[in-house]
Amino acid sequence: MSIASSFARPLRVSIAALLIAIMGASPSLARECGNGPGGFGAWLAGFKRQAIAAGISPRAISQGLDGVTYDPRIIHFDRNQKSFKLSFEQFYARRVGSVLVGRARARMKTHRATLDRMEQQFGVPAEIVISIWGLETNFGADTSGKYSIFRSLATLAYDCRRSPFFTGQLLDALRIIDDAHMRPEELRGGWAGEIGQTQFLPTPYVKYAVDFDGDGKKDLIHSVPDILASTANFLKGHGWQAGQSWAPGSANYAVIKDWNRAEVYQRTISVMASKLAAQR
Repeated sequence: MSIASSFARPLRVSIAALLIAIMGASPSLARECGNGPGGFGAWLAGFKRQAIAAGISPRAISQGLDGVTYDPRIIHFDRNQKSFKLSFEQFYARRVGSVLVGRARARMKTHRATLDRMEQQFGVPAEIVISIWGLETNFGADTSGKYSIFRSLATLAYDCRRSPFFTGQLLDALRIIDDAHMRPEELRGGWAGEIGQTQFLPTPYVKYAVDFDGDGKKDLIHSVPDILASTANFLKGHGWQAGQSWAPGSANYAVIKDWNRAEVYQRTISVMASKLAAQR
């Protein structure tokens, strides 16, 4: 930790306490949620007070949330995730196929040195991480940054269906910019608030993202070493057993479920990784 950052936290707390006192706000968690745009503005004001109480700087809160509005498209997407209702055969054919497997093999050759270092440090096979990378964003080709992560997460945190879960994600998105790992304008990604080429949500980002290229930032958008190592670190943190099988029924297969709980997704990663391993 740098000298500058070691002094930043106490200052933030004092500013937070002052602002809470000025606004007469309770630092307790925001309790309201809604099922439409009507109460979003009041909810957001309460959430900003909650973020101050959590020790996030007023600067980061302003940068991330000023001007944010409710996005009804996000609620529609959240209620209509049809791809995970497909059979495994349908899902695999639609999302993988020979083209993606070919690209995966090429990436394994291109990034062999980084993957070897990753395997040695985290114990997670290259085939698993490469399969996740390909399945999530086609190796970065599908990360259009179409959606504002702050707008998406604020909408989902306000929505009653999974409000506590996404409230935590929104707080951690603010922490990412507060700690200067990403600029606010970079936080654009998937409709559910996913960041970067393997689609980390903010809370796993805060917990598992690593700086593997040594530039001082945890960059899951541009840095392939950071992307690969962070994904491996997530799996290791959820109990990946180095050198063991990832076939259905194994402990490692259960770890893949912690990445994505859809059975078709879990099985697809396992099958794709096995195909890559057979031809290493």
